[in-house]
Amino acid sequence: MRILVTGGAGFIGSAYVRMLLGAPGGDAGLPVSEPDVVTVLDKLTYSGNLTNLDPVRDDPRLRFVQGDICDPALVDEVVAGHDVIVHLAAESHVDRSIAGAAPFVTTNVLGTQTLLDAALRHGTGRFVHVSTDEVYGSIDEGSWTETWPLAPTSPYSASKAGADLLALAYHRTHGMDVVVTRCSNNYGPYQFPEKVIPLFVTNLLDGGTVPLYGDGGNVRDWVHVHDHCRGIALVQHKGRPGEVYHIGGGTELTNRELTGRLLEACGAGWDRVVPVPDRKGHDRRYSLDTIKISEELGYAPSIDLEHGLAATVRWYRDNRAWWEPLR
Repeated sequence: MRILVTGGAGFIGSAYVRMLLGAPGGDAGLPVSEPDVVTVLDKLTYSGNLTNLDPVRDDPRLRFVQGDICDPALVDEVVAGHDVIVHLAAESHVDRSIAGAAPFVTTNVLGTQTLLDAALRHGTGRFVHVSTDEVYGSIDEGSWTETWPLAPTSPYSASKAGADLLALAYHRTHGMDVVVTRCSNNYGPYQFPEKVIPLFVTNLLDGGTVPLYGDGGNVRDWVHVHDHCRGIALVQHKGRPGEVYHIGGGTELTNRELTGRLLEACGAGWDRVVPVPDRKGHDRRYSLDTIKISEELGYAPSIDLEHGLAATVRWYRDNRAWWEPLR
C-alpha cells in the first residue's frame, strides 16, 4: 500500500503520517493496511513544519517531497504509483482569508482540481478529501447531516465547499473512488499557534493576554486530532465511494467556556482576557451529526475534552523549542 498525504507536514497531516507509521505516541493500530510507502507532499508554507515529522523522520517508508499541489507537472509525477491519496493540503485560517482570498481559492480549489486530474490519469484507487464543518455556514439549533445544503460564509469556507463539490463531481462524472470527510474544530500537539487553542496556551504560558471575540457566545464542537485521524483512517479503509462522512468530538463549548478552561489549565485569571470586536461574518454555531460514521464505520471519539486539553497544554509547556520560533 502506497499512500500520498498532501499537507503532511501540517498539523493534521503530520498527525496522520505519524499514526500511519506507528510513531511512539502516534496511536498506532489504525484500521488501514500497514503502508509500504507514505509520501508527504507539502509546500512548507508558514504552517508546514518538517519538525512535525521528526518522530518518523528515520522510517525508511517515509518519503518527503516539497512542492505545490497547484504544480501540475510535479503533482503528476508524485501521484503516479500511489494507491491512496489523503488530501489535507489547504489554506485554512479564516482571518487570513478575510484579509485576502486569492491564496485560498488557488490552493483549495485549483490545487484540489490538479490532484483530482492526476489521480484520474493514474487510476488512483481511493481519494480521501478532508474538509471542514465550516462549509455549512451556521446553525442555531440541531446538527447538520451530510446531506445539508452548503452555505459557507467566509472565503476560506467557500473555497473548501468548492473543493468538496469538485471532488464529489469527479466521482459522479468519472466514477472515481472519492470520499469526503468534514470535521469539527481540531486541537492537539503540533498545531500552529495562530489557531485559538495554541494561541491562547502559548500567550498564557508567556504571561501575555488572550483575545475574546464579541460576546464569546460562538459555539464550536471540539475533536482531538488523534480522533480526527482515526476517523479519516476508517473512511479511507471502508467508506463508501461518493459519500460524505462527519467526524466530530461530541463536545460543544462557547468560546467563553473554552477560554475559561484554558485559563484554568494555565493557572491564569480573567484579567488576562482582552475583549476584541467580533470578526466579520463570524458563524454563531457549528454542530455535526455523526450518526452516519458511527453506525456505518464504528467511529466514536476516544479522547474527552478535559483530558485532551490538559494533555495539549502539557505538550506546549514541554515543547517551547517547537513553538517559540513560530511566534
